[in-house]
Amino acid sequence: MSTHLTSLRAVRELRRIRSFYTAGVLLWASAGAWSGWTHPGSRQMWVSLLLLSVFTGLLATTSVWLSRLRSARGHRPARHAAPRRAVTPGHVGA
Repeated sequence: MSTHLTSLRAVRELRRIRSFYTAGVLLWASAGAWSGWTHPGSRQMWVSLLLLSVFTGLLATTSVWLSRLRSARGHRPARHAAPRRAVTPGHVGA
């Protein structure tokens, strides 16, 4: 039970951090494009592209971990509830 809760927490945290890394990729892609347009070959452009590659790598790693956690959770045997007795229409509880 505790490993199931741990994996649920990990999935929730990885989803949250994945959105943060996606925002970072978008930010640094736009900053790199802007600095490349206004000052091609400048230090600002190269730093933006370096940070873009870092955030892209982090996003890819997070996505791989998330997919592995999802697939590992899917391979567990399902736990089913105990079978219930059929209730007849004329049955009245005591």
